[in-house]
Amino acid sequence: MASTKSALNLLITGGAGFIGSNLTQALQEKFPDARLTVIDDFRSGNFKNLAGYRGDFVAQNLATLDWRQQFGDERFDAIFHLASITDTTLHDQFVQVRDNVESFRRLLNFARPTKTRIIYASSASIYGAATEASVETNGAAPANIYSFSKAIMDNIARRAAAESPDWVIVGLRYFNVYGPREAHKGMPASMIYHLAQQMKSGQRPRIFKHGEQKRDFVYVKDAVQGSIYALEAQASGIYNLGSGEARSFSELVDILNREIGTNLRPDYIDNPHAHYQNFTQADLTNARSALGYEPRFSLEEGVRDYMQWLYPEK
Repeated sequence: MASTKSALNLLITGGAGFIGSNLTQALQEKFPDARLTVIDDFRSGNFKNLAGYRGDFVAQNLATLDWRQQFGDERFDAIFHLASITDTTLHDQFVQVRDNVESFRRLLNFARPTKTRIIYASSASIYGAATEASVETNGAAPANIYSFSKAIMDNIARRAAAESPDWVIVGLRYFNVYGPREAHKGMPASMIYHLAQQMKSGQRPRIFKHGEQKRDFVYVKDAVQGSIYALEAQASGIYNLGSGEARSFSELVDILNREIGTNLRPDYIDNPHAHYQNFTQADLTNARSALGYEPRFSLEEGVRDYMQWLYPEK
């Protein structure tokens, strides 16, 4: 990290998106004197997520951005790279991989001469089908093209870090993140958001038969906290950011019923996805030791906080 004598100069790609905007707002609060710059092309972001934002904004597509032309010799203390095509239902392999991988490559090429700290979003989806807690050393088994693009980003990051031991590059494998500022995503928004909307309008929550699927649901405030901890990481690495717990869809419906004040039984539907992660859970051993990360929100606490944000009239 740069010395605290001068204000931090931080850049956030994808800063109008779900996790990106929560991170940007948290950075602004934690470092009120920091110089913040967000880059986003609004494909999966919304300006409303940045209400009250006091920094600069660059509207650019990262797959074609000329970093040198845009920023010249400006030096950043860290670059948070959260921009990507996040719609896992976009199955155009060329578009998905070119955008996600080439955007990352361009960013690394810009940061390499100055060894600017990079903190980027990887994904728990690269673990594929799992039956127990995933450890970072597990091999990648991407089941869709989005996950494949993230696995390639991890490969590139590892190679760059190995070639420059004094350059800190931190990858964060976010698990199933939910929370404020995700509604603009539409279908790719978390199932917690979609179920809450259904139940709030009196509809039975639609979940896959028979609700025994388990996910590591991590509240966005925890994901953001872990991301900010990466500013202090001593060395390069890739780390899981989750809650560390696998909770069933049925449990989630019970929690939502309690928080929304409904009593709706699930409407079970067939799972149409051939490659679906029926189980996700983060092993947090490495994130704890390298980042000092400790999730603060259980699913119950996270859903409660989120529902108060989503439906403030309660």
